[in-house]
Amino acid sequence: MWARSCLDWERNIMPNTKKLIGIIGAGPAGLTAAYLLCKRGMDVVVLEADPHYVGGISRTAQYKGFHFDIGGHRFFSKAQEVEDLWTELLPNDMLERPRLSRIYYNGQYFSYPLKAFDALTKLGIIESCLCVLSYLRARLFPFRNPKNFEEWTTNQFGKRLFDIFFKTYTEKVWGMSCKDISADWAAQRIKGLSLGKAIFHALLPAKKAKRNGPVIKTLIDSFRYPRRGPGMLWEACAGRVRDMGGQILMGHTMKSLHSHGDSWQLVHQGADGQQQVLKVDEVISSAPLREVTLNLSPRPPESALEAARNLRYRDFLTVVLIARDQCLFDDNWIYIHEPGVKVGRIQNFKSWSPEMVPDPELSCYGLEYFCFEGDGLWSADDASLIALARREFASIGLCAEDKIIDGCVVRQAKAYPVYDDNYAEHVETLRRELASKYPGLHVIGRNGMHKYNNQDHAMMTAMLCVENIIAGQELYDLWQVNEDAVYHEAGKAGVENALATGLRHVPIRRQVSAV
Repeated sequence: MWARSCLDWERNIMPNTKKLIGIIGAGPAGLTAAYLLCKRGMDVVVLEADPHYVGGISRTAQYKGFHFDIGGHRFFSKAQEVEDLWTELLPNDMLERPRLSRIYYNGQYFSYPLKAFDALTKLGIIESCLCVLSYLRARLFPFRNPKNFEEWTTNQFGKRLFDIFFKTYTEKVWGMSCKDISADWAAQRIKGLSLGKAIFHALLPAKKAKRNGPVIKTLIDSFRYPRRGPGMLWEACAGRVRDMGGQILMGHTMKSLHSHGDSWQLVHQGADGQQQVLKVDEVISSAPLREVTLNLSPRPPESALEAARNLRYRDFLTVVLIARDQCLFDDNWIYIHEPGVKVGRIQNFKSWSPEMVPDPELSCYGLEYFCFEGDGLWSADDASLIALARREFASIGLCAEDKIIDGCVVRQAKAYPVYDDNYAEHVETLRRELASKYPGLHVIGRNGMHKYNNQDHAMMTAMLCVENIIAGQELYDLWQVNEDAVYHEAGKAGVENALATGLRHVPIRRQVSAV
């Protein structure tokens, strides 16, 4: 008996007609789709706007031999298909790395996710008592049907802990009040956590999972990571696609998409400014849902165009500082909850992988600033941003300015789809319009579906999309793929066979009648 491969999926019957698939975006979702389609005998052409890097936000940027992870990417998934794909693409270059991230507040480091006794002890006896009283009040008088981030998080932790550990950082990330952020965001990113549960689990020892019993969620203490950052894996994936005959056009930006019933025309512009037309059978897009909708032909109705215009994105930039190694901290990253500085998070690239830093006597840190494209931070020149980062790094006591010897700036547009009060309504309007009027257009990934999902979830949308294309019908509803953040923080890697079992984070395969 042949062993089943989660990646090859050879159990499916190959299509009689070989199709040409156009793919917009060479990030994790787009490249996963390209790789799996090539393995299944399809022709693919990938359009990537970046002239140098594949991987999207999962790329690895470089400067003078230093390597930078844009945003930080832990390679951990409960989906066996995803874990297998990472292993297949990079079998000998994945390190096992310790997981550590903390919150920096008021001169102290707090465990993240929050641990009740750690937080309450460091806050001091008076503040701790006030926090517990605030939590008890929230439990007695909770917000009914919480609608925004502040209400949802206050219900879980109390107003006082919300103000200390959630408000400042969240408003730095999103550039708006927590009252204006959808409760969906909190439910997704802080799911399963509360002060009561934290205290309960601190008092009682963790239960061991029974053999063949349900998986007991435990915080992961390690994850896999490519030696030279996440871009190393996606460069390998792009190489495999090219080896199988697929094309990846770097520096090519999608300008418009034209539906012709059973085929598509993609107008794209190369680095030379010349526009070209690519004729394909179907389109897979991981480009921002707003841009795709606004550039569709035939033109969508005004209701869909208005919904697209109302989708918002948050951008960010990383100021990279190279310093003499002082072993400042071992964390992969630190969340900065100090309201007096603009920096939101600080990465330690050497803690991701020692090979990210070419000189063992040096360290390399990434100070992340969240902004909107075109605002003051985004538009500031590199020298001003490096000077700001140097001052803030020193002001919070993490590194003396005279230890910093060099720096650079990396900008990332449309890093995060914004979850404001009306985003879900707008996305649903677009989902219905695309499904009913534009056959052969498949949207996948974080920006393609306007869902703040993790790398492995973006890949899963691509995997299921490939299954739908091969079958010639919608076996899976990609919109049901879960973007649960606890997925990245808890459990065991590769414990779920998503396509075979149809567990909660992946839609169950539909029953299709035999023809």
